[in-house]
Amino acid sequence: MTLLSLSLGSVAPEIILSFVACVVLLADLYLPLALKARVSFLLCVGGLLAAIVACVDGYDLSSEFAMNGLVVDDGIGDVMKTAVCGLVLLTFCYSRRYAADRELLRSEYLVLGLFGTVGMMVMVSAAHLITLYVGLELLSLCLYGMVAFRRDSLPATEAAMKFFILGALASGVLLYGMSLLYGLTGSLQISEVRAAITELPSTDKTLAVAVVLVIAGLMFKIGAVPFHMWVPDVYEGAPTSTTIYLASAPKVAGFAIIFRLLIETMGDVGVLWQDILILVALLSIGLGNVVAIAQQNIKRMLAYSGISHMGFFLLGILSGTADGYAASLAYILIYALITVATFAVVLSLSGPNREAERLNDYKGLGRVHPWLAFLMLLLMVSLAGFPPTLGFFAKLVVLQAVIDVGLVWVAVGAVLFAVIGAFYYLRIVKLMYFDAPADNSPILNVDKAVPVILSVNALAMVLVMPWLGLLADLCQDVVRSAVG
Repeated sequence: MTLLSLSLGSVAPEIILSFVACVVLLADLYLPLALKARVSFLLCVGGLLAAIVACVDGYDLSSEFAMNGLVVDDGIGDVMKTAVCGLVLLTFCYSRRYAADRELLRSEYLVLGLFGTVGMMVMVSAAHLITLYVGLELLSLCLYGMVAFRRDSLPATEAAMKFFILGALASGVLLYGMSLLYGLTGSLQISEVRAAITELPSTDKTLAVAVVLVIAGLMFKIGAVPFHMWVPDVYEGAPTSTTIYLASAPKVAGFAIIFRLLIETMGDVGVLWQDILILVALLSIGLGNVVAIAQQNIKRMLAYSGISHMGFFLLGILSGTADGYAASLAYILIYALITVATFAVVLSLSGPNREAERLNDYKGLGRVHPWLAFLMLLLMVSLAGFPPTLGFFAKLVVLQAVIDVGLVWVAVGAVLFAVIGAFYYLRIVKLMYFDAPADNSPILNVDKAVPVILSVNALAMVLVMPWLGLLADLCQDVVRSAVG
């Protein structure tokens, strides 16, 4: 009975969301047409809130294995599950009106979002390579469906096709890397794989190939250079309600799979992957910031911005220290919160027959909608990393992590590219406050609660907020408890 309760308690959030997803599908069969969208949405919100409560209630720094060693229940997993559910909840709230206007607010669409969230949580709590891969593929399949949901939209269909083909290729590469690890170690259990790897010489060629294949697959999943080709096309082609989902919670899941597969599994052979990550990080920061300058579509601009932020996120990982891993966790949480709020502004300005995607759509926003423009200002300077915002703190801690291990030149390169990247963020500010508004100025198209939620979300990105110290301490505690 103890084993059963432990197993069910460890996967309670996943069970809750899976159950709610099935209820939504069944309710859609019997509810009147006028109630389907509202009831399905409320069920999803309730399920996500219940999952958050389950994650918070189960928070514990100790590590316990469940489901015959397939799942681990630890502090870092609880934090990431809570973050994933919270971000998806924000995503659903911000995009409800936009999705309803475009007939996307249907049970099938919401269920894809819920099952994608389940996939992310499975990745977060994986203690076995098969569990990790199943969670990853569950998320990927749901994302493909969400991107292609508007089947009559040529850009969405094209984006989904590119995403699917490249995603399938990356999944195959990652799986082949995992199979090599299994061949080398004779186990798929993460703890056993790590123990076996420590007995292998660092010059083992098969191990080196496995590391390269695993890194290639992981870098595609987070959209880092040179596996970033899908990111701008998918961000632009997908409905913005899908883009906001894609750009937020899956980034936290990206940290989870890197932590479980690269750090927990192959952390003792960091010499094999540190140099690769240095190259990937600098290329991502450089290319993302430089190419973003040339973009006139805000979704493509934010896509390249996201690529550069994945480079900064990798700086903490490549440091190979617990402080660096904690810095990366804090970075990805802060980045996801800023990004979800930024896309919420885009959604707020997108009417039933209008997409606020061109940079020119933001001209004169400070005169037309001053409060929304102020929130966008906070978000842009936070993404750029200006003090006193949380974006500045996030960059500071990852740069400190690489400096502490002697990689000063990497930090200098990252800072130089970040300075270049500040241009396109400040360009948005310039358009909002120094340009005259267009004749067809956008009208706010949001639910009543969204301005309040968005205001709290954006204002929380200011560095002086008291929860900064709590976030830093939380990340330090859960990472140190996980890596020992």
